[in-house]
Amino acid sequence: MSARLKPSSADDRLHQVFGVPVDDLYTAAVRPDASPALYRALELRSFLALAEEQVARVRDRVHAAMAGDRDMGELSAEDLRTDAQWLEAALDARDGYRFALDQLLRAMPAPVQHARGARTAQAARPPAPSPTAVAPAPTGAGATRARRL
Repeated sequence: MSARLKPSSADDRLHQVFGVPVDDLYTAAVRPDASPALYRALELRSFLALAEEQVARVRDRVHAAMAGDRDMGELSAEDLRTDAQWLEAALDARDGYRFALDQLLRAMPAPVQHARGARTAQAARPPAPSPTAVAPAPTGAGATRARRL
């Protein structure tokens, strides 16, 4: 399944900022007049959707391994340690993509300004975000979040 079709936790925010559903944003992003900010926002959204799917897969695998009806002899501390490492990596990736997307969206003009710009005879193309606005979050950007399996 394409990342475009996967839901993400940023979909509502993107809809609010750009004023159209995410599926329509992907259609708009391939047009020659699409803003670089839109393209980057959707790229980050796709990465986020994949990272969130990875988090869910590991979570579900741990839950299945720990199910009450499972044979206790099947439990493996090594498997659970590995899953914990994978979960941490997936959560760090998710947090980094969410941080980068939030930074990008904050750097963009307010939605009201988008509407005003569209009504002018010669709409100005929004400036490309600075490279720091889309840089991945530093390692530990999600360090304040409590980790649970």
